Amino acid sequence: MVDARVIADAVAVLRRGGLVAFPTETVYGLGADASNPAAVAKVFAAKGRPADHPLIVHLAEASAIDAWARDIPDSARRLAAAYWPGPLTLILKRHARVPDAVTGGQDTVALRVPSHPLAAALLRAFGGGIAAPSANRFGRVSATTAAHVRAEFGDAIDCVIDGGACDLGLESTIVDLSRDQPALLRPGHIDGVQIERALGVPLAAPDPTAPRAPGTLAKHYAPRTPVMLMEADLVVELAASLTRQGQRVAVLARSALQPLLPGLVWISAPDDAVAYGHDLYANLRALDEAGCDALLVEEPPFALEWIAVRDRLGRAAAGSAAEDEG
Repeated sequence: MVDARVIADAVAVLRRGGLVAFPTETVYGLGADASNPAAVAKVFAAKGRPADHPLIVHLAEASAIDAWARDIPDSARRLAAAYWPGPLTLILKRHARVPDAVTGGQDTVALRVPSHPLAAALLRAFGGGIAAPSANRFGRVSATTAAHVRAEFGDAIDCVIDGGACDLGLESTIVDLSRDQPALLRPGHIDGVQIERALGVPLAAPDPTAPRAPGTLAKHYAPRTPVMLMEADLVVELAASLTRQGQRVAVLARSALQPLLPGLVWISAPDDAVAYGHDLYANLRALDEAGCDALLVEEPPFALEWIAVRDRLGRAAAGSAAEDEG
C-alpha cells in the first residue's frame, strides 16, 4: 500500500536536493533529483562511487524519455512498449539538458521506468527524473530490503522508503541502443532471447567502444569476505580443508546436505533461478555478516535462466578478492 504522506515527505527531500532510498522491483535505489548536479554529487559521495561511473535515471512513464534522450530509435520505443514499466534499462543518446554528473561525462544516458508501486508513486509525485544507483557502497552487495540500506548508510540518507523485500532481487537488464547495433551490456530478469524477439534483430556482445554502464565493472557486487565460486564437490572438499586449518567458512550451496564441520556457516539456496536471484544478495549479506574467513559459492548451472545470477556471482568473486573499490 502506498502511503501518501511518506511519498510527500520523500518528494520534499528530493526537491530540496536530498537523498531518498526507495524500493524498485529489482533492488533498492539511492535517489536524487537527476536535474540537480549538486544533489547527484551527494549520491556519489555517499556511495564512494567514481565520478565517471554513470547512473540510471528513473522515469514515471515511457513518454518521458523524449525529455532525457535524443535521436531515439524505433527499437527503443518497441522495447519500452514491451517491457516498461519493468526491469529494463535502455542506453540512448543523451538530451542536451542531462547533466554530466548523471552520465559520467558520456554522450549517453541510461533510462528506465520501474514497476514497483512505491517507486512509481514517488516518480509520479516528483514529476521529474530520479538518478538512482543501487543503495549500497560502491562495489558492494546491493540492497534488497530497507534494513540493508540502513545497515549500509545509517543516518547518511535523508529518507528511506520501506517497501519490504524487492520482488526480483537482481538489477535490471541493460541494453545499449546508442549505436548501430543493439548490445546487451548487463543481463537481468529479461534475458537476451526476449530482447532479440522484441527487436527482431540479434544483440551484440559488449565491446571496448560500448558506453560505460552501471554494474558492469569486472569487480562488483562483492561481500567483504573473500568469495570463491566453484563446483559442488570442490566446495565441500575446500570447506573441510579450511576448517581443519581452524578457519571459519561460509557456504552458499545448492544442496541442503550440510557437512558436519566445525566453524561452518551454511545456506542452502533455492534450486529455481528466479528464486535464487531473489535471495542472492540477502544470502550474501547474511554470510558476510557471519565473520568467516572465506565464502564459498557452489557454481550455478550454465543455462539461459541462470545468466544474470552467474554474472553477479562472477563479479562478486572478482571484487572480494581485490582491494576495496569503495
